[in-house]
Amino acid sequence: MIQIDGRLYDRTYFEEAGDRIGRQVGLNGGKAGRYAVCFGNTAEWLSFFFAIRKAEASVLPIHPGTPYPAARKLAMTAKCDRLFYNSLTAEVLEAQEEAPGPGRLLHMSSGTTGAAKCIARSWNDIDREVESYVSTFREPEGMTPVIACPTTHSYGLICGILVALKRGQVPVVVETGNPKHLLKVLREIDRPLLYSSPAILHTLSRLLPEGERLYAAMTSGTLLPDPWFTQIRARSEHLFQQYGCSESGCIAINPDMHGAADMGFVLPHLEISTGTSAEDAGEIVVQSDGGAAIHTRDLGYRRKNGMLVFMSRMDDMINVSGLNVYPGDVEDAVMAMPDVTDAVAFRKTDRFAGERVTLLYSASQPVPPQDIREWCSRHLATHQLPIEMIQVGEIPRQANGKISRRDVAARHAAGEFTAPERGVAS
Repeated sequence: MIQIDGRLYDRTYFEEAGDRIGRQVGLNGGKAGRYAVCFGNTAEWLSFFFAIRKAEASVLPIHPGTPYPAARKLAMTAKCDRLFYNSLTAEVLEAQEEAPGPGRLLHMSSGTTGAAKCIARSWNDIDREVESYVSTFREPEGMTPVIACPTTHSYGLICGILVALKRGQVPVVVETGNPKHLLKVLREIDRPLLYSSPAILHTLSRLLPEGERLYAAMTSGTLLPDPWFTQIRARSEHLFQQYGCSESGCIAINPDMHGAADMGFVLPHLEISTGTSAEDAGEIVVQSDGGAAIHTRDLGYRRKNGMLVFMSRMDDMINVSGLNVYPGDVEDAVMAMPDVTDAVAFRKTDRFAGERVTLLYSASQPVPPQDIREWCSRHLATHQLPIEMIQVGEIPRQANGKISRRDVAARHAAGEFTAPERGVAS
């Protein structure tokens, strides 16, 4: 059973809806092809998903807010042969290259370090991830999962819904971005475990009345800035974190967060190689059952107790006169400043230093760049200081809540943001 926006849908509903959809769209075992599905109604989307999974076909879930031209482009990129856009009447796409092997769950990588690409994971891979997740992460067994994130994304679909069903739980899907409504839903549930984005968790932590706490929350997708982590941790009975990548799914889970960078313990079906200390940090490379090595392009290390620690995206590091700057260090320092609510640091080419740090920040009131500069000079090393500081109404984030520094840098170079006040960070 799954509860969606206050209504309970039982197994019979999904079986009957799946059979109806299967007959209407012609699902016939493993020969059904590759379907791209973009539905605004979550119950209909999940019915379609379960039908495709049962038929061992392949599916590309598309976020319901995606405009038709963009959805069609995604479907073509993923080599889907049919697109279902808010209708069970398919648009037959141009002849696509036949995909060998069993049915797969398809999704597009975020493209934060290059062009987005289609990731295809077999249903056996998904089942193995779910089994490993459930057997290892035992803390939520007495909790009710509340899914306040897209069910078209692996985080909400696999770790939220499929894991809950594997545990015999009834997941609660909340189809709203209204944090006050979400708080109301959480208050009505005994021991809720909230699966959501860091930005929503931060908003809820600020909305909670004094003395009230979230029972349990899971964060994923992007590193919590230290000021956000401190506030969310203080307002949560239990705070969990999971870390993964598009190609492998969930890699590690932290069952009791004490630091934002502590990603957790690696799931038993995976093996990783990385550094052994902060001074010996290395790329996190993942391997499953002797398969091909997956290079995450994340820099980190593993403590002696097995805890995986994240340091930075390798592609996000800024090299200032031969000295590495981790953008997260700059962002954490700036966001500790009163009134600053969010920040993103990224690289800009500099003819003297090679690269320098540029900063976008949002705040609850106007904060002059000079104040940011003075604050940073007291909390950062000289090579870490931003050379440009731009206040914006909101930090641009992707649909999954992540920040693409590559995209922000390109938009800045194109002159999209307000002309900055130039500072000297020498």
